[in-house]
This record gives sequence, C-alpha cells and structure tokens, in this order.
Amino acid sequence: MNSNLQRGTIINFRSLLTALCLTLTLVSFVRLDPAVAQEQRIRTLTVTGRGIEAIPTTQTQVRLGVEVVGKTAAEVQQEAARRSSAVVELLRSRQVEKLETTGITLSPNYSYENNKQRLTGYTATNTVSFRINTQSAGTLLDDAVTAGATRIQGVSFVAAQSAIEQAQKQALKKATQDAQSQADAVLSALNLKRGEILGIQVNGAIAPPPMYRQFALEARSPADATTPVVGGEQQVDASVTLQIGY
Repeated sequence: MNSNLQRGTIINFRSLLTALCLTLTLVSFVRLDPAVAQEQRIRTLTVTGRGIEAIPTTQTQVRLGVEVVGKTAAEVQQEAARRSSAVVELLRSRQVEKLETTGITLSPNYSYENNKQRLTGYTATNTVSFRINTQSAGTLLDDAVTAGATRIQGVSFVAAQSAIEQAQKQALKKATQDAQSQADAVLSALNLKRGEILGIQVNGAIAPPPMYRQFALEARSPADATTPVVGGEQQVDASVTLQIGY
C-alpha cells in the first residue's frame, strides 16, 4: 500500500515538472521570436528644420561720447562734465530710449624723451548709449556734436520688439515646415510612409544682438547736409527637431 502511494506521488511530481518545463519553454520562445520583436520595435526618423525671417530695422542704438584733453586733471574733468551734461540734456529733450552712462575715464598722458617719462596732461572721456528712431538719428547726431559730443563710438540697428516677436513665430513655423519637408523627401525615396510625430524639440528662435558699426565723426558746418543714417535688416533664426515614426 505504501509502495503504491509512493509510486503515484513520484509520477504526479514528474508530470508537474514536465508541464512546468514546457511552460517555460513556450515563454522563452515567445520572447525570442524575431517576428514579434520586429513588430514591437518603434522606427523613427529624426530631422531638424531651419527657418529664417528677415525684418527691417527701425531703431538705432548709438554710443556717443565726450573727450577732453588738458593740463590738469581737475580742468579736463570739469570740462568733460560740462559738455556731457549738455549732451545728456539734449538727448532727454529728444526723448531717446534706454539712455545710460556706459563709461567715465580719466587718464594721464606722458611723453618719452631720452628714455625719460614726462607727464604732459590728462584725458577725460564720458560715454553714453541710447536708442532712437532711425529716421531721426542723423539729425540728432549732428545736434549732439554741436552740444559738445566729440566721439561717436558706433551705431547698430535693431527692429522693434513687437516685430521681433512676430518674426520669431514665423521663423518657427518655417522651421517646422522645413523639417516635415525633409522627412517626406527621405521617406518617399525609401518607399515609406510618414507616421505620427513622436517628439518635438524647439531649439530656439533667436534674434542675434546688433553689432556696432564704426561711425566716422567729422567737423561739419551748419550749411552741411544732415548726417545720413540708414538701417538694414535683422534676421531671426529658428530651428525645430522632429522625431517622426514610419
């Protein structure tokens, strides 16, 4: 009796073990099936499009200064302060934007003879920057020279902020369309169809900071024509990266 019970228990255990091994084999077979793995794989194409929008500049950024040379530090500093005050008063009366002082210097001047250094005087400079409508920039520069300005360190041209913001939107739109067009060209060449957009990365829509241009300042008589100041275009550059399924 006990022998038959033991024999039956061993047979049942062997049957259970065989079933368990078969189940594990089936699971492993499914996981390793290349066809199933291929179906589960997500195929993507990554493309980056670029968009550029050019807008006219309407405002001029100016760096304007006063330079005075004299024998004593007190003398040149007082004269520089007097002329600078007159220039700033003029700029305020013309309601320029973003007016600020950008530099104040006082430095000694030396001459060198027979390997000897000799103090000859001092140079004082006061510099301001401001922004004004480009159409009015030429006349203002001439009037600033009359008021006491002796240096124009440079001018740059920028578009209005509202125009830049609108251009950024248009540049992003163009960049997105460019990325889609690139994807369509590649997939068409491979006889594939574009699927869903799986990822979007906006890399930015940037308006580069204006570059200052050198501006020659010459003595002008009242009968001379107004100094011409002509702006150009400012570009907004955008790029968008898309991950597209196929």
